[in-house]
Amino acid sequence: MSKDLLLLRARGLWENLARVPVSFAPTGEVDVVVSPSSGLCPAGWVGVVALGGSAIVTAPTGDAAAIVREALGRLPEGAVADGARVREVLPVTGVLGPAALSYVSPEGFRPVGTDGSTGRGGPTGTGGPVVEQLPCDHPELRRLERSVGDDEAGEAALDEITSPAFVVREHGRVVAAAGYRIWPGRTAHIGVLTASEARGRGLARATGSATVAHALAAGLLPQWRARLPASRRVADALGFEELGFQLSVEIAGDLPG
Repeated sequence: MSKDLLLLRARGLWENLARVPVSFAPTGEVDVVVSPSSGLCPAGWVGVVALGGSAIVTAPTGDAAAIVREALGRLPEGAVADGARVREVLPVTGVLGPAALSYVSPEGFRPVGTDGSTGRGGPTGTGGPVVEQLPCDHPELRRLERSVGDDEAGEAALDEITSPAFVVREHGRVVAAAGYRIWPGRTAHIGVLTASEARGRGLARATGSATVAHALAAGLLPQWRARLPASRRVADALGFEELGFQLSVEIAGDLPG
């Protein structure tokens, strides 16, 4: 699958999640629409998704959409998903992101163990971490989430996965886990979480690799959303193409006219 086809599928996903007619313009423009039930952001917020040089934006009301459209029009091309630049032109009271959006094709996938840069032998290779499967609602996943705190657990969202969980144990305890939730457009939205004391040893690559392999075998499009550089590096190591960013902002209720 070419990068152009990955971009086409990714754009189709987010256009669907906007829940109103909207499209990514081919010329790098920004399409701002009203969508109170948008899946691009929390309810009542403004959602921005930039992919391949153009962006779509949802706003909760017509008044907010008009102000956002005018404000974002003052930003240089490519800056609409930059939280700092958006703060310069809008009265922002809350921010989520930006998070990088990455996708991988079967041809581009680099599973752990096939390339020295992606792991130490892979899930079943000599010397690498052993990856096993657990049901998506297994209580050991909840223990792992509690060990890292609400913010990191919320980012990984392992409590929302619909796939099996792919885990690594140390001393009998799950210290790394990954899985995916099926999104619209046959998309597998991947979540990965590693215990604080077990990071930096390739466990996210191992569990992520097993998760991606499972999604691709089911004919799904794997999506990796990441805010932190470490997570983005894992996605890159597995062959993901970083195609854009997602940003959600809450703006002041008493917007200026």
